[in-house]
Amino acid sequence: MTELEDRRIGAATILFGAGGGKYPDNNALLIEGAGSTMLVDPSLGVRARGRSALPAVDLVLLSHCHEDHTAALSLFRDAPVYVHEEDLPGLLDFDGFLDIFGAEPERRAEYGGYLKTTFYYEPRPDAVPFRDGDLFDLGGGVSVRVIHTPGHTRGHCALLIEPDGVLFLGDIDLTGFGPYYGDAWSDLEAFERSLDLVRDIEARHYVTGHHIGLLADREAFLARLDRYVERIADRERRLLEYLAEPRTMDDIVAHRFVYRPRDQGDGIPKAERWSMQLHLDRLERNGRVEREGPAYRALT
Repeated sequence: MTELEDRRIGAATILFGAGGGKYPDNNALLIEGAGSTMLVDPSLGVRARGRSALPAVDLVLLSHCHEDHTAALSLFRDAPVYVHEEDLPGLLDFDGFLDIFGAEPERRAEYGGYLKTTFYYEPRPDAVPFRDGDLFDLGGGVSVRVIHTPGHTRGHCALLIEPDGVLFLGDIDLTGFGPYYGDAWSDLEAFERSLDLVRDIEARHYVTGHHIGLLADREAFLARLDRYVERIADRERRLLEYLAEPRTMDDIVAHRFVYRPRDQGDGIPKAERWSMQLHLDRLERNGRVEREGPAYRALT
């Protein structure tokens, strides 16, 4: 795939990001109806293309409020922007945006600067909230239905575009890395319910926000989804094995269950900590793990 490739499917055009939508880029979606045109998840790739390369955009919709999905939003200040009501605080002001990630207080200023300079964050206090099931009628029989799929963020949504049967999955990205639930507004069990939900949605084309891009075969989608879901169970199995001896959270973070030990990045320890805390909380509720002072231990 060449960088910044476009692929049209009926009324929808996938605007692939650099490297097939590899972070920090992502795959955006342009949906053209007879009455209006919607841009979904304006990315760094959209920013690189420039607004003049696109048809007139009447409204912008976010699958969720994360930095890579808002990177070109400032190019569309004159277009209304829509986001699920649960993620709305992230667009209203910068403090609300930082709260989504759960950045440590001592890193808040540094991380905030990174988000502003790398992803061009600007607040949109005029942002309009939507809810699960809302329908955007773009005219000529083209519509976009919102399907609330929380877990990655509280307000993460998939979108079903008709009449072409295109399901945009956002950051349910079906990658080998697996589901990401490493932020303050992530929820492991909500993510699992969302994965069950999208499994039952009949579509002809499946579009992801990163990497995979397009799957035009339901069997291929289901196979990818099965592997994606299995990553959660695999992380939990490995965690339980590691907890055969008491381990502190620092031990768990250093061991790495989401990322590989060789992966580098300032945000990795935070993501490991948030992710593993969600697993530990569930295992403790289910009587499979207990605390021994600052440590956790698996129960046989």
